[in-house]
Amino acid sequence: MSELKKRIDINRLPKHIAIIMDGNGRWAKSRNLARIFGHRSGIKSVKDITEACAELGIQYLTLYTFSTENWNRPEDEVSGLMSLLIKTVESELASLTKNNIQLRSIGDLNGLPSKTRNALLNAIENTKNNTRMTLILALNYSGKSELTHSVNQIIQKINDGKLSLPVTESDITNNLYTHDIPDPELLIRTSGEYRLSNFLIWQSAYTELYFTDVFWPDFKEQNLFEAIIDYQSRERRFGMTTEQVTKSRES
Repeated sequence: MSELKKRIDINRLPKHIAIIMDGNGRWAKSRNLARIFGHRSGIKSVKDITEACAELGIQYLTLYTFSTENWNRPEDEVSGLMSLLIKTVESELASLTKNNIQLRSIGDLNGLPSKTRNALLNAIENTKNNTRMTLILALNYSGKSELTHSVNQIIQKINDGKLSLPVTESDITNNLYTHDIPDPELLIRTSGEYRLSNFLIWQSAYTELYFTDVFWPDFKEQNLFEAIIDYQSRERRFGMTTEQVTKSRES
């Protein structure tokens, strides 16, 4: 693994990595276990990947933790996930503080059960001054709902005379949950699925996408390093030609 890590160019790290942590249920099913065991095993990967990103120097890590669509899952699974979230946030608070990692969340937190929301807000408050890395949990999150939220914020500001027409891309960006967070340069999805699933759909317009067949509970440091190495092998042109990108770098 050390050889793999050595291949990473520290000067070309993505500032922000986003991950769709998929495959917990299928990981459990393949072992004849209840789905909640997959989610519990996935917590270990969350810890490992968070620590690995912090050690590398990644500034922002966003994890798709619970989508608005996930409420449609079986009631016992949803209840188990909420309980697991409380337990994890409370048990990892000391570790976040020790490692100087700030915890934040995006999504409609008002839609979470009160115990879950309170545990999360307590951890956010207690880590707000940490500066090494920002860990962002997307909870009760939907990319479409976020855009709808942004539009409604803009309409309210126009009605209040705080914003004027025409609405710009910057206006939309500035009213998203992520208004003060840079867009992700690299988005990783585990478990062999090839879609965004309503995750950061505005922010991912120019994000490099990386898909792996590995289920989330099996996703470890070496898998993260492989994704970053693959990212660094790509040329990010943002609509320009290779020649223009080269010239821009040289200047």
